[in-house]
Amino acid sequence: MKPNIMQSMPRASAEAASGTLRLDTPVQFVKGIGPRRSEMMSAHGVRTVADLLDYPPFRYEDRTQFRPLASLRDSEWVLTRAEICNIGGFDSHRRRISIFEMLVRDGTGSVRLKFFNQPYLRHVYRSGMKLVIYGQVRRDTYARGLCFMNPECEILEEEAGSSVHSGRVVPIYRKLGELRTRMLRQIVYRILANLRPETADPLPSYLLKQLRLLPRYKALAQIHFPELRSMSPEGRVKEMEQLNNGLSPAHKRMIFEELFQLQVGIAMVRENRVRLRKDRTILLGGTVREAIKKILPFHPTEAQKRVLKEIADDMCSLHPMSRLLQGDVGSGKTIVAAQAAIIAVENGLQVAIMAPTEILAEQHYFNFRRLLEPIGYPIDLLKGSLAAKQKRAALQSIRSGETRIAIGTHALIQEGVEFENLALVIVDEQHRFGVIQRNILKEKGNQPDMLVMTATPIPRSLALTLYGDLEVSVIDEMPPGRKPIETRWYQEGDRRKVSDEIRRAVSEKHQVYIVYPLVEESEKSDLRAATEMAEHLRMKVFPDLRIGLLHGRMKSSEKEQIMNSFAEGELNILVSTTVIEVGVDVANATLMIIEHAERFGLAQLHQLRGRVGRGAAQSLCILIGEPGESLEARRRLEIMCETNDGFRIAEVDLELRGPGEFIGTRQSGLPAFKYANLIRDRKALELARYEADRFLKLLRSRPDEESRRIALAIRQLWMDRFGLALVG
Repeated sequence: MKPNIMQSMPRASAEAASGTLRLDTPVQFVKGIGPRRSEMMSAHGVRTVADLLDYPPFRYEDRTQFRPLASLRDSEWVLTRAEICNIGGFDSHRRRISIFEMLVRDGTGSVRLKFFNQPYLRHVYRSGMKLVIYGQVRRDTYARGLCFMNPECEILEEEAGSSVHSGRVVPIYRKLGELRTRMLRQIVYRILANLRPETADPLPSYLLKQLRLLPRYKALAQIHFPELRSMSPEGRVKEMEQLNNGLSPAHKRMIFEELFQLQVGIAMVRENRVRLRKDRTILLGGTVREAIKKILPFHPTEAQKRVLKEIADDMCSLHPMSRLLQGDVGSGKTIVAAQAAIIAVENGLQVAIMAPTEILAEQHYFNFRRLLEPIGYPIDLLKGSLAAKQKRAALQSIRSGETRIAIGTHALIQEGVEFENLALVIVDEQHRFGVIQRNILKEKGNQPDMLVMTATPIPRSLALTLYGDLEVSVIDEMPPGRKPIETRWYQEGDRRKVSDEIRRAVSEKHQVYIVYPLVEESEKSDLRAATEMAEHLRMKVFPDLRIGLLHGRMKSSEKEQIMNSFAEGELNILVSTTVIEVGVDVANATLMIIEHAERFGLAQLHQLRGRVGRGAAQSLCILIGEPGESLEARRRLEIMCETNDGFRIAEVDLELRGPGEFIGTRQSGLPAFKYANLIRDRKALELARYEADRFLKLLRSRPDEESRRIALAIRQLWMDRFGLALVG
């Protein structure tokens, strides 16, 4: 990559010097930027003219309607024109402030403009200049009448032609490093005025015609400096709404381009995977079936059987498996993953299970040991906090093949971790891992099968984007005999009711979880701490009950001991932080109490609730929360009381938080969208997926110069975004 950039710099510099810019021109050669600013912009991912043009405004202001000064009203945002008739100001050394003032007038009246701590303006403005002024009108506290404080001003020069900052629909940009919206607006305007039109469009010409999409150059020009077509006030308002909602024709073109490039890339990954071949044969013999029977605590559901067959068929095929396993809380994903592990181990192969946190890795370690104990597979836990001696022993055991199942965090993909014959990789909480991490772990083996699991139900539209390169298996059936969990929302004044429910559950020989957000009280937080409250419950509230405490700072052996005590029924109440969010399965626990529930996200609340309802008895989840004025927090608590459907909850979570927050864009490996919104643009996403498949079929059957160029550009885009080639 670097040699190409360096080779293009002299040509880019020469063209920029002549006033001509290209999309690949480094931004340092754009007038107004230079080396220092370009270095700062590079830190934000903006290195070329194309990068800067793909930094769209986040909103627009209609500055086409000029108001006479006589019509100004306090607090209004106003665009007006006036002439400077007087200049003044003063410095206050005692208050360390300087004020520059101008009195401006038009044919209807006059108004003062005040600028704070900008003394250089004395050398910019002079009497007689005509200005375009945009800002908020304020009541002047030091003089009678109205004034503008720090407004945007543009000197009107007759020969300058169209104004950049007024008299048009003006783009408003988020700050880029030290560059504020006014400077960015000036730079982008200059770029568009000097940009050499590119003839090659990133979208196929037949799609531009078929979908009536604007050419890319025209779309970018209209996104940065749109022109309203309607002459009527109602029509202009509607067009401004389209712009500010990202739904103008120019925005729609860029939205489709982003989604099309993403879906073509995902389809290429899918195609590459089909071409790969495994060098091993996996058989489903009698020993495999007998081993699976030994670990089943109950008769599997039809959904579990169906999903296991899909996984087993993939593992026995010639091509490496890439499969997503989805299922709601408590549907039995862990059992299915354990059965897949048995298939690999009984064929003399190794399994790696990667979790995003040490706590979750430890829980998988405990669960897999408990499940596979009847078979006696050697299982090792590899995590960053292991002592050096323990880590060396674990690495040696994995390298030699003695360890059949290795469970760990990111530590599994570090240098020095070697497997003898890794054949199955299971990645849990996939949305918290990146594409690169997933591929590094795959490289530890020779085309290992990949099973990615998520305990967070993902709406179909998002799954198509996140996991379009994977086959999807869904466990859409709960184990028999389970009743829907009842959920109630209580506030602080309802504590007596909560205590009564705890007493009722214990009297019926059931057990209780109480979850707190923090481990210890801190001066910065008013949250109830698990450690302090466990002691308070023991001493003051339930002195006759057996209460245990579980949190992430405990040693692994202590956590295991506490969990075993709770699972064996030796504890009535388990006070815990969110370490019990996933992986804990105690059928006798029927009451979940979540303190400060307004502080938790929807996915986390749903996971915590899923720790109960795992037996035949009716279970209850109580949310104790005070959302205050937060409508979002209130909506989270309300939807939890309305439904147990994880997919419905995921839809609401997506609506409330947006796709970036929902999936954690950087962690997921999904490229950050500049124009598309996966909630709003679901139809465009489906269309892009269909057209991407059609494009690749045309590319394979009758390739032409255009399709080859576009495919190559998309491959390069994926390399730049992800840092890896389009491989499965």
